[in-house]
Amino acid sequence: MNTKLHAICDSKGRPLDLFVTAGQVSDYIGARALLKGLPQVEWLLGDRGYDADWFREGLKDKGIRACIPGRKQRKVSVKYDKRRYKSRNRIEIMFGRLKDWRRVATRYDRCPKVFLSAIALAAIVIYWL
Repeated sequence: MNTKLHAICDSKGRPLDLFVTAGQVSDYIGARALLKGLPQVEWLLGDRGYDADWFREGLKDKGIRACIPGRKQRKVSVKYDKRRYKSRNRIEIMFGRLKDWRRVATRYDRCPKVFLSAIALAAIVIYWL
């Protein structure tokens, strides 16, 4: 059983919102779920999996600028701020720190709700206590 963890983080790399999807599901499902809960920010940094025109339009409607590189299959390339995109490593570091918890790294819990609860508990202890 595989899962994907989608997260909204602040500028310091602390998780604000978490969402779990099945591993074989597209990143668009996680993007659609997290789009509603986005805080009022100036920029959103995301990886190539979140590159969709409808997602970029949704961000623009909220007044958020997207810093998402285009997928390789895209016919028309999308410009993004490469210098700003380099700060996305904070998000990857956050995922790595969450996986320091054995229960999260090994996907010990089979129920998605319990697994998400374990991730939230790890995030609270690591970043907010």
